[in-house]
Amino acid sequence: MILDWVPAHFPRDAHGLARFDGTHLYEHADPRRESSGNGERSSSTTDAGKWRTSSCRTPLLDGQYHIDGLRVDAVASMLYLDYSRKPGEWIPNVHGGNENLEGDRLSQRMNELVHERHPGAITVAEESTAWPAVSRPTYLGGLGFTLKWNMGWMHDMLSFIEKDPIHRKYHFGQLTFALLYAFHENFVLPFSHDEVVHLKRSMLDKMPGDLWGKFANLRLLYAYMYATPERSSCSWGGVRPVEEWDHDRPLSWELLKWDTHQGVQRFVRDLNRIYRDVGALHEIDFRPEGFEWIDFRDVDNSVVSFLRRGKDPDDAVVCVFNFTPTRGRSTGSASPGPGDTARR
Repeated sequence: MILDWVPAHFPRDAHGLARFDGTHLYEHADPRRESSGNGERSSSTTDAGKWRTSSCRTPLLDGQYHIDGLRVDAVASMLYLDYSRKPGEWIPNVHGGNENLEGDRLSQRMNELVHERHPGAITVAEESTAWPAVSRPTYLGGLGFTLKWNMGWMHDMLSFIEKDPIHRKYHFGQLTFALLYAFHENFVLPFSHDEVVHLKRSMLDKMPGDLWGKFANLRLLYAYMYATPERSSCSWGGVRPVEEWDHDRPLSWELLKWDTHQGVQRFVRDLNRIYRDVGALHEIDFRPEGFEWIDFRDVDNSVVSFLRRGKDPDDAVVCVFNFTPTRGRSTGSASPGPGDTARR
């Protein structure tokens, strides 16, 4: 279990932490710092200079619940003084820049404490900018997170997969661009609840085509995510793909009476098993030697192929993905259909 830790902002409700003792106990007193940096006027930005990192340690202590790590929300609003603010609504730091020095140090200290006291735990940053070295050690000047969400990959991939397959060849850069910067950080590829709420549509509804095509594209998307370098993350809203995520309602387990929905569940289960058992898919996730393109230029057929390599140079997996709804040509060797991968 990964627990959300949200030091960046909190609700302004009267029954919440805002002005808890009648003073600005946790938030900024200056309105140029107090208004939320996450774009929501209903919440306040935490004063990182006051926040105690001990609040992140308690959930990780051995006790009734086992917590594997922390996912820190809205890290960008902790790092930039002008995040989601207009000119005149923020105050520069002592050096005249827009970096939040207290937020930077809070992130570093939190990660130092977690990794020092709980060596097996991970920390994940939901950070949407190009802030350098988010997942690099603090002694090298990084923020110290184990992983960073690859928001660019997520947006590009959803934009690409939502297109009708006949148009995908004109947008192939959205599929391949992420591999240009994939090893700059320890990335995780996220399909979170944020992508299936507030009328953004369910994962299934994002897919083009008829019902068969929607499920085929969804399997293709998940298979490509697992085969791509970096870690993968898929929320419950993705595994139950037919409706938007709603925290006020239970999961729609009754959908499993349909073979199509059972198929998605089995498919994700099998992907997890394959990913765990096949070393080439995870042993060298964050270094270039774990990945090698075979062909990314077949845009007319929307087919990509690449190698994933393990620590043993002879341990390699060939992955082939067909992003069209056709199964190949009449040449005797058909290309795989949507969602198919080939292993050698």
